Amino acid sequence: MTSTSRPIVFCSDFGYRNEWVGICHAVMARIAPNSWIVDLSHGVPPLDVMAAARLLVDSLTYLASDAVVVSIVDPSVGADRDVAIEANDGRLLVGPDNGLLVPACQELGGVDRAVEITSADVVLQPVAPSFHARDILCPAAAHLAAGMELEQLGPAVDPSTLAQLGLPEPLVEAGKIECEVIDLNRFGNAQLNVRQAHLTEAGLDLPDQLEVRTLAESTRAHRASTYADLLPEEYGVMFDPRGWLSLVRGNPGNAAAGLGLQMGDLVWLGDPGHHE
Repeated sequence: MTSTSRPIVFCSDFGYRNEWVGICHAVMARIAPNSWIVDLSHGVPPLDVMAAARLLVDSLTYLASDAVVVSIVDPSVGADRDVAIEANDGRLLVGPDNGLLVPACQELGGVDRAVEITSADVVLQPVAPSFHARDILCPAAAHLAAGMELEQLGPAVDPSTLAQLGLPEPLVEAGKIECEVIDLNRFGNAQLNVRQAHLTEAGLDLPDQLEVRTLAESTRAHRASTYADLLPEEYGVMFDPRGWLSLVRGNPGNAAAGLGLQMGDLVWLGDPGHHE
């Protein structure tokens, strides 16, 4: 790897049923042949900008500090600006201007500068209106990785005009939390938008069980560190590797199915020993 090459971290909702990820790899490899390309995920729920933004924030700790991050989840592809952003810590991020990149930038200290990607030296022609990833975003990320300066990609963008995206916070009160399901995995675990700090604020970090209510069911869930702490079919709550509280169920259970949960559903957590 040359001294001017930087790794590229690639994230999208493309999946693998077609050639899109492979074509984007090929375009970036042609422009920046000395850069490693790391596929963070291409399994982001389709068109779910919020999920992609959350994934980026959760992953920053593990990404190389000099990596160029290109993240593409774009429900209105062709309508939004395509931008490249330098965060205050020097990290470079590329993606559509739909709010996707802003939470990660905030985590990195804010936006230092941004540009709109328009340069004829960067954009591949002809541009497919529905595939800016191939023709604009991935080429821009690769050029940055190969040593191009940010301002060479296009005109400056006022950071205050970048689309904003606020990640939803739970409603925390003494003894209870109102939260929502932010992810469901293939094992039936339901990830909630609850961190350890939220449990502490609500005074729910000490009970060995939590009362869990959904619109369809009510149960008690045992605090667990691993799945082995739970009996078969027993409900539990545990923090996943990304630091989010998740509803789980002892094998061969499926917490989401058992509690009738879907993405975005509200969940109420409380102390089973506390009654108003």
